[in-house]
Formats: sequence, structure tokens, C-alpha cells
Amino acid sequence: MKIKKSKVTDQSASGQQGAEGGAPKKKGIKFRSKVPGVMITQYVEQMPEDKTTPDFTRKPIGLTIQEGKLAIFKAKVIGEPKPTVTWARANGEMNDPEKFQSKFDPNTDEHTLEIPNVSSDEADTYKCYARNEFGKAVCTVMLNIIEVGFKKKKEMAKSKEAAATKADPTEFRKMLRKGKKKEEKKEGEIDEDVWDLLLSADKKDYERICAEHHITDFRGMLKKLQEMKREREEEQAQFIEHLSNLKQIKVRSEDTAEFELDMELKDPNSQIFIYKDGVMVAFSREMEGDVKHSLKQVGKKFIFSVRNLSAEDAGLYQLDVGGVNVFTSDLKLPPVDFAVKIQEVKAEERQDAQFECVLTMPQPEITWTLKNNPIETGEKFEITCSEDKLIHKLLIKDCMPVDSGIYAAIAGLKSCSAWLIVEADKGAKGKKKERKAGVAGGGVDLAKVAAEQQEKYKKDMEAALEAAKKAQLEREALDAKAMSDEEEAAKRRAAERAAAAERAAREAAEKAAREAAEKAAKDLADLEAAAKAAIEAANRPGATPEEIAAAEAAKAAAEAAAAKAKAEADAKAAADAAAAAAAKKGEGDEDDDDDEEGKKKKKKKRDGPLVPDTVIDDDASGYGGRGRHGRGGRLGDSDSDDLEGENEGDAARSARAARRAARAKAKQALLVEETVTDPGVQFSSGLEDCKVMVGQPTELVCKLTKEDAKGIWYKDGVEITAETEGMTISQDGVFHKLLIPSVSEELGGRYKFEVEGGRKSEADIFVEDPPRFDGEDLEKFAAPTIIKAGKRASFKLPYLGKEPVKIQWFHDGEELAPDTNIQIFNEEGHTCLVFTGKLQRKDTGEIKIKIKNEFGTVEAVTQLIVLDRPTPPLGPLEIIEASASCIEFKWRVPKDDGGSPITNYVMERNQIGRNTWKKYGEIPGDAHYKDTDVDHGRRYCYRLRAVNAEGISEQIETEDVQAGIRAYPGPPSVPKVESAFNDCINLMWTPPTNTGGGQNILGYIVEKRKKGSNLWGQVYPPEGQLIKGKKFGVTDVIEGMQYEFRVAAVNMSGAGEFSTPSEFVFARDPKKPPGKVLDLKITDSTYTTLSLAWTKPVEEKGVEDEAKGYFVEIRPAECIEWNRCNVTPLLTGSFTVKCLKSMAMYWVRVIATNDGGDGLPRDLDNYVLAMPPPVRPRFTDLKIKSLMVVKAGNSARYNINFEASPWPNVTWLKDGVPVSKRITVSNGPTSSQLLIPSAERNDTGVYTILVKNIVGQETFSIEIRVTDEPKPPGPVEVEENVPGTVTVTWTASPDEKRDDRLHYMVAKRDSTKKTWHTVADRIFNNKYTACNIMPGREYRFRVFAKNDMGMSLPSESPKWLIVGKKEKFALNMPETKSCDLDRPPKFLVPLRMHTAPEGYECYMSCAVIGDPAPHVTWYRNNVSLNTNTNYYISNTCGVCSMLILRVGPKDMGDYMVVAESELGRAECTTKLTVRD
Repeated sequence: MKIKKSKVTDQSASGQQGAEGGAPKKKGIKFRSKVPGVMITQYVEQMPEDKTTPDFTRKPIGLTIQEGKLAIFKAKVIGEPKPTVTWARANGEMNDPEKFQSKFDPNTDEHTLEIPNVSSDEADTYKCYARNEFGKAVCTVMLNIIEVGFKKKKEMAKSKEAAATKADPTEFRKMLRKGKKKEEKKEGEIDEDVWDLLLSADKKDYERICAEHHITDFRGMLKKLQEMKREREEEQAQFIEHLSNLKQIKVRSEDTAEFELDMELKDPNSQIFIYKDGVMVAFSREMEGDVKHSLKQVGKKFIFSVRNLSAEDAGLYQLDVGGVNVFTSDLKLPPVDFAVKIQEVKAEERQDAQFECVLTMPQPEITWTLKNNPIETGEKFEITCSEDKLIHKLLIKDCMPVDSGIYAAIAGLKSCSAWLIVEADKGAKGKKKERKAGVAGGGVDLAKVAAEQQEKYKKDMEAALEAAKKAQLEREALDAKAMSDEEEAAKRRAAERAAAAERAAREAAEKAAREAAEKAAKDLADLEAAAKAAIEAANRPGATPEEIAAAEAAKAAAEAAAAKAKAEADAKAAADAAAAAAAKKGEGDEDDDDDEEGKKKKKKKRDGPLVPDTVIDDDASGYGGRGRHGRGGRLGDSDSDDLEGENEGDAARSARAARRAARAKAKQALLVEETVTDPGVQFSSGLEDCKVMVGQPTELVCKLTKEDAKGIWYKDGVEITAETEGMTISQDGVFHKLLIPSVSEELGGRYKFEVEGGRKSEADIFVEDPPRFDGEDLEKFAAPTIIKAGKRASFKLPYLGKEPVKIQWFHDGEELAPDTNIQIFNEEGHTCLVFTGKLQRKDTGEIKIKIKNEFGTVEAVTQLIVLDRPTPPLGPLEIIEASASCIEFKWRVPKDDGGSPITNYVMERNQIGRNTWKKYGEIPGDAHYKDTDVDHGRRYCYRLRAVNAEGISEQIETEDVQAGIRAYPGPPSVPKVESAFNDCINLMWTPPTNTGGGQNILGYIVEKRKKGSNLWGQVYPPEGQLIKGKKFGVTDVIEGMQYEFRVAAVNMSGAGEFSTPSEFVFARDPKKPPGKVLDLKITDSTYTTLSLAWTKPVEEKGVEDEAKGYFVEIRPAECIEWNRCNVTPLLTGSFTVKCLKSMAMYWVRVIATNDGGDGLPRDLDNYVLAMPPPVRPRFTDLKIKSLMVVKAGNSARYNINFEASPWPNVTWLKDGVPVSKRITVSNGPTSSQLLIPSAERNDTGVYTILVKNIVGQETFSIEIRVTDEPKPPGPVEVEENVPGTVTVTWTASPDEKRDDRLHYMVAKRDSTKKTWHTVADRIFNNKYTACNIMPGREYRFRVFAKNDMGMSLPSESPKWLIVGKKEKFALNMPETKSCDLDRPPKFLVPLRMHTAPEGYECYMSCAVIGDPAPHVTWYRNNVSLNTNTNYYISNTCGVCSMLILRVGPKDMGDYMVVAESELGRAECTTKLTVRD
């Protein structure tokens, strides 16, 4: 099945051109209807009242139906007067009324076009026209036909055409020419399939698609693509509500390619079609089975899949809805293979891993998958490709265990895969692991392999190119041979046309010669008549001498004229002959040019020798020279004529003019067409593309090689003349210019300048219309807008620029959006921002407008200033003076002056204790005041308000200020001892934060006190005044004594409070640093800690003083800087370094310190490894299972604990071979786990764990048996070989060969009993002999298969019966014997093994019989427990029990119960295990 799709052959806008039933086209105003896809043409400029142009309320919908069905198009139109509706098709006529039935239903106002029994011939583009006298409306609809079955007529026609082609070579040549002409494409033209690809592609893929299809006009492509997108969206709007997330078709897994899109249909029942290279493909709605193509819908998402990929699946895939193309994607499956495949990579946790591969031919990208899920570049993965497109890499960043799995690389139809194994970090749990350096994987010299592949690919391409060239030459030879006959026929036709042209030229030359001879004879006759009249006048009586001289001159002139006329006639005849020959040759050339249309331009040719160029003007026409004189200096004929004519009259001048015209004709006839031997006019410099802004001038300039060359300007193929509006054409020598004073959008396009000879130069003018502002409007906008608080503001700004534009308004950098307080009005060329709410002072800020379109962005900034009252003044007060007579203070100005300067302040004063406030009026704008109206000792409070042009601020109330009371400063900081010597101690401190109400500090007082004394003594400076600075050296000290110091600040009120005393300091010279510590050693170590111990250094007077503390420093082996482990000095000779990196190497040293500084460090002799002391691996589990039975299909998990130092390497082996990748092994510092996710029978084997470190190794083996419940045995047969016995045989169970531990159990039941009882177990063969078979009873046997997992269903034998012979019954009474009930002790129920948690109860019990009753004794480790009060022992009716209330480790051991009597002794043992 394939589909016949209609093609839009009318490339104009819908409704503008096309078949309209033969009606003449009317010019009018064209515009689009509100209904998408409808174009309206209005014939009149002003519509009369109550009249409208036609329009569609419902336009026809495109159809895709199967051939043979009925196609119906329906439309509804409106308009006043009522329009008439007609139908037309793009290719073909609609004259058949039976095939095309146009109807109208007055009840529904529907116009319909019915096409019954449609076929592929009706697949076309149809147009519906609605017309009235004021205009017309037109819309386009497509009809696609699905062809079904084999078309016999078409195939017969094709076969006949092929046969005719083979029989007639001429027809074959015609087909070749026809095909070649059809394949030719205009310059810059783009295929329809490429447009479909661009419409569905992302913008980032435009460049790649253009490069693949050789599209160079990128800007033109984008412009047309935008128009096509708008048209496509209008078409899609008929069926689709929303379309997004278009993902191109790609190979997603090893055998599947997919593309997907999100699409919301208006009608869920709309038909969806899939095409491959224009042919419809069948698809399934579900992705199941072996269906080749499937389209799955999940919500709004549609996923199309192509499964079982092959090379034939490559092509262009299209998805259509209701005949409208929605999505197009190109699937490429290049014949590429892997030269180097990806290899397995093992990486450590938090290390990067990389897969690499090399292709056999360049590919820009390949598909990477993890567990069949596509991978894309992101935070986790990075996909890269080399410059030659051969080496492809996948980098997995920061590998974690969850990243393990199978990774695959897919290129075309080939793929390769490999495992990524991430080994878990062995660090302590709960700690954040650090990223590890390096990249796992790689190691292969891919560059060398890629270079080899590149060279091989290059050779293959050269061979292919050579083969293509050879095939091209063969095709050209065939074309040349096919065209030879036609060329010969063309030459014959050209010769015939040349002969006819020669005859016509000869006749024309003869006619021209006769006319010239007749005119010359007439002129000569006129001269002779004039000369004769002059002679007669001179001969009459009384003639004057002048008349006689004139008569002689006229006679001479007549004779000369006759001679010259004869010469000119001869020259004319020669010229006519030459002209005829030239005409004959020119006709032949024209015929040749007609036959070779489009190949070469016409050239001028001539016969005979070359003659010099002749210049003909009004004054000079001599044959032998240039201008008025010839080369030899001989005076020309025209000069003679001029001299002769000085004294002549009108008749003579007329004769001379006639002679001059005759000579000009003769010389013109002598001119022949000259062969062009030079290259003609060339371009020295051509036109250049330019970008111009709308309204700006521009100029196109080109330079030619000749000044006299002429040319024609074209715009988009239309000639530009001097009358063309908006353009000026000029020439300045060899420069030709086209000036456009003001460029508009309509003037953009391609311009061409073409000169004689066909040479041309082209250039594009790209008109850009970015947004911009008028200078005056921008200046007005930039001026700040000042308004009062509570008012509204608006900002208006006109702009210029091409629509559409994006307009954004910003306030202090934040974009504004319309809301209840903001409105934005945007119109074409104008925008306005309005603040509808009442503005406040906080709204003051920068207002910015940003306008953007496709050509650029422009911004403008202005300021919005909202005036308001100022904020209150700021405190606290700075007291300048607070004396008994005045209070002088300052305050800080308001934080915000409200947009206007502060003019003054309003102040009020309140005396503490009163309720009234005294107003001081307005104070000038200086924030300072001196209040002299105060009473000594009173406290006052002030209120301050700031005043500006907008009003008065809120008030600020100050703290209380007292008049006349001293304010002392606060205490300075604790004095710090800078240095100490025998005779001087240097101190420093910082000033107090409270200086006493803002007063200045005049100086400081320092006091000292000896240790053990209660008296402070003042330290006086040498001058005996206050200490001015913040440092002081105390010299009044005694060597060896300890002192402490304190400081007080002094202001105008006096000395303030003293500071906290300093630490005690000795008055002595600085101490010497201590020596090196002794006996530095390591006492213990773990993976994260290191314990050190040392001895204090030896004190040496004057060289090394006593150590007061110690610092421990470490340095990793890879670093050069030491890190100090403790901040404060250690007082003891030991320290534990923590937070070490496991198994890392460190250098360690210890430094002793005292008041004199740090001593020399003591280093360890060797580096230290962060690890515990070496321990040989050993397993720590008390009881380790050596056998594990697992049911097939279940998971098997085996844990084992061990200890080893350093951390060991753990390896698991199965039957001596490393375990497979399917088995997961998880290793920790002290344990290992083996996990089989889904156990299979072939997983059965002996698994060995090997724990190995530098000290030694240890192994342990466990047998894991994977089995399942056995299948029952086969049929059971019973046979009697010996009387009283039968042999039971059965067929083996199917699992017997796969399970070496499988055995059988036999059960028997006879007719006298109702239950089955086991007669045999653990039978490893297929036969059992049953004894004691009684005659007369029916027996049945059941056989069960058993293994470690359980027992199968039984296989039952048929009934077995032995008929017994009846014998005479005889009763023999046995002799009675006395009954003896005595029996030795015996355990009926033994003790069982017990495992109890520590601290819990443990209850042991057993049952014993015996007559007489035995004595029972309990033992633990052979020690009697009967008298131990910690155990509760009881014996009731033979049930012996013991209870342990709280089990502890001391209770572990072997327990035994002994029952003794006079008849014997019985024992029963068990074991108690206590777990933590």
C-alpha cells in the first residue's frame, strides 16, 4: 500500500494566483482573514455601508482517503451581497460534472464538492473561491489518495514505455536530456524535503543541515523559514491544540530507533499517518511482538519506533495529522563499524571512568546507553569526540556503585558493550568520601589507530571518487554521441539560413547603391545648373569682373563635384559588396548562436583586412587621418571645402553639404563588424554586501576597466532606471554608483550591475531596522520625573523599529509586570508605563526601558524622584558640653531628606519631672544646638523634627542630659604585656567605648601591684603628667618580681573606672627556647589515629630553658607544609593525632615551647602509615556454615567476618576460578558478602574466600548447593519373585542426573490399614524389595523423590493382591506367663541443642522411663548441678526439666542428664551456646 500525495504547484500565497475558472484577475487590497489559511481580496478602496467582502466561516478540511471512496469538501461563506462559490484544482480541469459535483444546501448554508470513486488522478490541491462584486475570498485544501493493490494499467504503460525506449535510441537520448534538465536546480533553491527538516529541527541544528545540503544563503533561508513556519502553524491549528518537545529520530538501543513529540489533538479521532520517503508505512499502536513500526501514545506523548533496524530503514520519516505535516526527521544509518571497541573498566568509588572507541569512518556523534537507556551529556556524563570524528569517548564522573552496569556504544547498525565495575571504598562507614584523582580506563593509543583509519578512509573515498568520475565520463560520452546527430542537422539548417541572409543582404546593398547613385546624379545636375546660370550671367553684356570670377569658380566646382561623385560611386559599390559579405557571415553566426542557446554570447566578426577605427564628426571626415589633419600633414577634403566656401553663396553651401552627406554614407558602408580580440569590459572591483539601518543612506559602487562602458542596474531581477523612486544612478569615469539616500525595508534585496558582454556583479543590501529612539524624545524621557508622594506617575516614549518587538520596563533593575498598581500600554511605535497606585518615597529609583527585536536592543534610563517628608533625625546625641550653665550637643541628620534639602529643625525641651514641653521654634539647618537656659543639676530631654519643603518629619526623643554633673569615662581594655625585661615591662591597651557623654579622653593613669600585695601604686611618666598614648613602658620594677597592671581613662570630668588587671608578669629578660624532646615514639595506631609519647627536653642554663608545653605537627608525604595538631601547648608528654587518612603516609614531629619561643623539632626517623599494627587475617565467626542449600530462583547470601591489618584484599573463587560478574561481592574492612541474585543450578559449587594482606592469608570454603523440589519418579511396577516378597521398581526422577544427593523413599499400605507407613528411605537406586507380604491382602506402594529441598509428589503403584488358600482353623492357646514390668532407664525424648541470648531464660527438658523410677542427675561440664541454687531442676512423671533464669557466658558448655536405677543407667547430652 502506498499513498499518492498532492503537491502544491502554486507557490504563491493562497488566493493570490491560480486557476479561477478563467475569470480575469482584478487588482485590489489583499489581507488575511481571521480564519487561518483564508486570503481576502477587496476590489474597492472604500466599502459601502452594509456591504462586506466574502469570507469563510468554515473552510474545507484536507482529506486523506482510500481510493474508490467518496471525497467530500464542505465550506460555509458569508458576505453582502451573498457571494457565489466556485471550485478549482491546481493541476487539471474540473469539466466533468459527474466526477466533480458542486452542490449547495440552503438549509445548512453549506457548499459541498463531492468526488465519487476517487482515484490517484484526483490527488491534487483544490481551491474554493467565494466572490461578490466587492471582493473575493479563497482557501486551499489538499486531497491525498491511498493506493491499494496492484495497478495493472499503470504497470502495462510503464512496460510499454520502457520497451519503446529500448527500441528507439533517439527516444532514449530525449529521456536523458529530459532527465538531466529536470534534475537541474536554480541557484539557491532548496528542496522541499530540506524545508520539512528545517521546520522540525532545533535552531542549533540549522547550521548542520545547511552544511549537509550546501545552503549558503543562511539569512535568506531564515527569512523564508519564518514565513513557512507561520503558514505551517496555521495549517496545523486545524487539528492540533499544542505541539512541543520534538525529538529527532535516533538509534536508542542496539536494534531500535525512535522519535517522540508531545502533541495534543483537537479531535482525538484524527487520523495519523507515517511516511518514509513519501510512502506510507503501516504501524501498530502498541510496542509489542515483532511489529516493525509502532506508534505508542502515553498521555500527550507520542513515541514512534522502528525495530529490527537494517540499512533499508534509513530515510526521511514524516508524521502527518489529517493531511498536514507535523514532524519530519531524517534517520541516517551509515555503513560504519568499530575499529576499536570499548573495553571493560574497573574504577574505584568516587573516581572518574572513561570508555573509548574508534570508528572506521568519521561520525559527528554516536549513541551511548546504560542498560539500554540513552545517555546524554550532563553533570554525570560527558560525551566527547575528536576533531577527525573517529575517536569517541564517554566519561562517567564521580563513579558510585549504582553506576555499575553494561555500557554500550551504537554507531549506525553496529554496537559494542562493556562492563563498568565500581569497587566500593573501604573507608569507615558514615564518613564523606573524597574524590579520587585519575581516570580509570583507556591505555590504548587511539590516536595511532584513528590515524590509520583516517588514511584508510581517505583511500576508500579517493577510489570511490575515481569510480564516480569514470562513470561521469562514460555518461558524458553517451550524451555527446546522442547529441551529434542533432548538431549536424542544426548546421545544415544554419547553412540554409545563411544563404537566404546573403541573398537578402545583396538585394539590400544593390537597392542602397541605386538610391545613392540617383541622389548623387541629382545633386550633380543641380550643381551643373547653378554653374550654367553663373556662366550665363557672366557672359551677358555689361557683366562685372566679380560676376565673371564667380562664374569661373562655379564651373570649376561643378567639374570637381562630378569627379568626386564618380569616386564616391565607385567606393559605394565596393562598400556595398563588403557589407553584403559581412551580412552573409553575420547571419551564419546568428544561426549558430541560436542553436547554442545559453552557451556563448554573440561575437562580432568581419571578412577582409583590418581597417583603422574611423571617427566621424561634423567637422572632420578625412579617410587618411584622425581629426582635421591626416598623418602626412595633407589638408583634408573638408578643409578644401571650407576654404572654397568662404566666398560662396547659399547654393554652393547646399552643394557642399550634400557632398559631405554622401561621403559619410560611403564611409559608413565601408565599416565592417570587427572581431573582439580583447576580453571586453572587466570588473576591477565588484559590488559588496552591506548592512544598512532603515533611514540611513547607502551606496553600491563597482569599478570597470573602461570608462565608456555602459551597464544596467537591477534589483531582484527588475531593471532600475533614472525614474526609479528612491535611487540615483551615477558614473564617475570607471566607477558606477547606485546611491540610496534613505534606505527603507522595501529597498532591501539583491542588486546586480550588468555590463555589455554579459558580465555582472551582485551584492545584497540587508536592511536592519533595530529599535531606536528619536533624540528629542530620548532627551525628554531622560529628564528626571519629580512628583510628590501620593501622586501617580507615567512614562511615555515613542520608538522606531521593525515589529515584533519585546518591550520590558525595569524599576531599580527589577522587571515590572502589569498588576493592580502598574499598567503597561504597548502600541506600534509607542509604549507607556503608568503607576496607577499612589507612589511613596521608597518608589524613588531608576526607571529603565529595554526594547529588543531581531536586529538589536536599545535601552533608555530615567529617574523617578518621589518627594516626601524627611525621616526623623538620628541619635544618639553627641554631648559637647554639659556644664552648670549650658548644654551643648549635636545630632545626626536624617537618613533620607525626602528628596528636598533640610531647611531647619523644630526642637522641644522637657525638664524631667514635668509634663510640659517647651517649644524652641525653628533652628537653622545645622544639626547643632547650645542650650544656655538650664538649671544646675536638672535633667533635660529634647524632641527634634526635621523640616523640608514637603513638610515636617516624625520626632525623635533624645536620652536624658544632666546639666552640671560630671560624666566619667568607662574602663579601657585589659592591659596586654608586649614584652618584659629586667628593668622594663611594656604595656598596651585600647581606649574605652564610653568616653563620658562624648567627651574627649585627656590621658590615662597606670597602676601596678606586686604579686601577694593588696596595694596598688601609680606609675608616673617622666614628665609627671598623664599618659597620652595607648602604650607605656613601666621602668619602676624590681628584677625577678611578678607584677600586674591596670589602666584608667581621664576626661574633663576626671579619672574613670580602672580596667581589669592584667596577668602577672615577671620582670626579667626573655627566656631561651627549650631543646628537643627525647625518646619520641609511637605507642598505638589505627586507620585514623596515631598515639605518641616523649620525654621532656633537658634544661641547660643560658642555652635551653625549661619547656612549658609541646606542639605536635604532622605532614602528609605528598605535601611540604607542616600542620599543627594542637592550638594550645600540651602540658603532658603524650598526644593522640586524630582524623588521619587511612593507609596514608605521614611525617611526625614534636616541638617543645616556653615563654622564649619554640625549640627545635624532634622528628620520627621514618614516615608513619595510618594503620593498626599488622595482624594476620583470621575468621572471627565462632561457627561458620560449610554447606548452604538454596532453592533455584531464590537469592543466596553468605556473610563472613574476619579481622586483618592492614586492610586485606578479598577474593572469591568458585571451584578454583574467580566468580562470574553475575555474582555480587561486597567487601568491607572486617566482613565480606557473597550475593547470588537469582540462583541457578549451575551456580552449585565450592566457593572459597581468600583474605590476604602483607602479613599472610587465610581461606575458607563453603559448598553452595542450588536445587529445587524434585520431580516425582516415573511409573512404579510391582513384581513377586519369591513368595512373601515383592520387588518394587520405578523409573528415575528427571532430576536424578542433575542432583547427586537425590534419593527415594517408599511407603506401603495394605487393605487392612487406612494409613501409609514408610518402609524404606534413602534409597539411591530404583528398586526395593518388600517382605512379609501376606496373601489375601491388597498392597499399594508409593515412591517419593527426596533431596535437600524436600520431597516430591508420590508415584503410586497399581494394586497388588495374592489370593491366599484357606486352611483349617486351629486355635492353640499359649501358656500363660507372669508379667514383669521392670525395665532399665530409657530416654523417650532426648535433650535438644539450645542457643540463648545473654540475659534471657533458658529451659531444658527431656522424658525418661524406667521401673523402678530412676534417679536423675544434671551435670554441666561433668559437674553436678542438683545442689546448685542457680538452676531450678524438677522431675515430674518422668519429665525432667531445668530452668536458667538469666543466661550468662559462664553458663555456656556441655550439659548431661544421667538416669540411674538398679537395672541400669541412661545418659542424654546437649550443648548451650550464649550469644551477645
